[in-house]
Amino acid sequence: MDDLKVNDLSLSQAIIPTTRFTLRPLRPSDAGMIAHYTADRRVAEGTRAIPHPLPHGASENFVARALADDRQEDVWAIDGSQSKLSELLGIVSLTRMEGDQSELGFWVGAGFWNTGFATEAVAALVSANPHGARTLFAEAFQDNAGSARVLTNCGFVYLGDAESWSLARNGRVPTWTYLRKMD
Repeated sequence: MDDLKVNDLSLSQAIIPTTRFTLRPLRPSDAGMIAHYTADRRVAEGTRAIPHPLPHGASENFVARALADDRQEDVWAIDGSQSKLSELLGIVSLTRMEGDQSELGFWVGAGFWNTGFATEAVAALVSANPHGARTLFAEAFQDNAGSARVLTNCGFVYLGDAESWSLARNGRVPTWTYLRKMD
């Protein structure tokens, strides 16, 4: 992708400032840090869609899909450069669903766990509500209490138990499903 095309696509996605970082659209230069963080099995196993080990070129393909005109998922980098941290601390995303609903997803690099970054990123995205959703859904694997705490700290309410497929685990994983009605 040339820079003009990336910049044009980035303008269609909100930039959301927080106290310690900025949520911004991905850019091609983020692919290396995405590959670095997701090479940690613990990060990959906390998600549905990240395989472990990460195949060559997967992070570049992820960024390209996040910048595509026809994307269904908006992906933001948690950019800590304003606080002299990494330009990419993790990812937060919203996937469009039917009926003014979106599904929220997130991960942060293992070195940033227990820092409040995930909670701050999710809270900022919920507050901005860039999809104009009336309802947000999210899930956490039942062996990931930290992600569940992030969701409840951001006003999500437990809805029920389910299962989701995890590429990194190559199997179904029990989940807790959460809902956030937007005002």
